[in-house]
Amino acid sequence: MKKETTNEQASINRRSFLTYASLIGGAAMLPRVLKADDDHDWDDHGDRVDGITLTKDDKDIIIAAEIAEALAVTTYSNIINISPFFGGLSFNDQVYLTAALQEEMSHYAVLESLTNKPTPYTAFYYPAQMFKDPQTTVNILVTLEDAFIAAYLVGVRNFSNHQLRVSAARIMGIESDHRSLARVIAADLGLSTVTGAQGVAEDVNPANNNGYERTLKWTKIEQAVAALTPFVDASAATSAGFDGSVSYPFNPFTPTLPIALGEFISFGG
Repeated sequence: MKKETTNEQASINRRSFLTYASLIGGAAMLPRVLKADDDHDWDDHGDRVDGITLTKDDKDIIIAAEIAEALAVTTYSNIINISPFFGGLSFNDQVYLTAALQEEMSHYAVLESLTNKPTPYTAFYYPAQMFKDPQTTVNILVTLEDAFIAAYLVGVRNFSNHQLRVSAARIMGIESDHRSLARVIAADLGLSTVTGAQGVAEDVNPANNNGYERTLKWTKIEQAVAALTPFVDASAATSAGFDGSVSYPFNPFTPTLPIALGEFISFGG
């Protein structure tokens, strides 16, 4: 009975989060997130980084992605370090989560190399049962991966040059792997359904249940920023049904990947 109540509350939290994100449309966050960089000219003529010309719109997408990757690192690291169920997972599941953490940190490092600044948000908020209850944790993990996939597809749609678009697609493919493997873990934890960003409970089988990646109907990066708002702002977290009284710090590190995984040396490579 308790598990059903927890799962119902997790669903309510997620619906509240999505409703809140759609209402604010990103407007509350944009002045702080997508602001002019103090050290660079952010006009539409563009800067050159690693031989790539970046427009202001390019930078807006990259900053949003940088925040998303910091959130991903924080999420995976806490699943590994503090969740009571991680130690009971199979060896393969543990290896997957550990590899996902390294991959997300690698993505973050590449994005930070373009902005020359760390993420503007260094602590994140979640539902009260996050990292404690398996259903809540996997639901939020899949919700985030859904959002990351859609955000990078915005990059594929809107980046100003092919190097950036190809790079966004390459990262998006890894986020898609993470989504499917999170659903594998859901099944291994004995869960029958997972609810992602669309707010609909879906059977855990098959794990790769997408014929095509979901865009969430996002066409502008402001929509991705709106979706991240409850994770980065205490009052927005509370409004979305999250626990706005507890934040989890982003702790960056130097990622280590197998050579086959780590060949992405520079954005646009």
